[in-house]
Amino acid sequence: MYEYISGEIAEISPSYVVIEAGKIGYFISISLTTFEQLNEKKEAKLYIHQILREDTNDLFGFADKSEREIFRQLISVSGIGANTARLMLSSLKPLQIIEAIETGDVNTIKSIKGIGAKTAQRVIVDLKDKVGKITSSDELPFLSGFNTNVEEAISALTMLGFNKKTVEKVVQGLIKVNKNATVEELVKLGIKNMSN
Repeated sequence: MYEYISGEIAEISPSYVVIEAGKIGYFISISLTTFEQLNEKKEAKLYIHQILREDTNDLFGFADKSEREIFRQLISVSGIGANTARLMLSSLKPLQIIEAIETGDVNTIKSIKGIGAKTAQRVIVDLKDKVGKITSSDELPFLSGFNTNVEEAISALTMLGFNKKTVEKVVQGLIKVNKNATVEELVKLGIKNMSN
């Protein structure tokens, strides 16, 4: 199982990317959400979900771990395969999917091509208790494979005992003001901010 693949973008389209890593070109299916984050870039680091069966060996790539986690939750629902989950993440932003599931908004999920009312209801019932634990990349627009400083700062502050939701909001505010902040700076400022 691959955790991530990092390398040069050899080819890219809204539905796939070819990343060259170690002189091997990996064909990786992506969502529109990930495409938007990769477009214009020469290099990428994608978090991978591999589907290995007798007749297939597919790689799905995501710009951040939270999108991959939503994808994994979606494919755990009966009737939703990898391509449908990818279509869902291309039609709606990850945060919109989470909100629709949490609020039981069948119509939003049903608005996705190929998703009927029954499947939309099943997604809501199966995932309602699970999606709240996922950090969405929309809540943290800079939380992606390209800004691991944000991820590391959130992780460090959470380990120090601060509330995760509060930490995410504070770090999001800090990174908007200073996009080039180091992990240390984010942690120091985060502690200062939350201790007031």
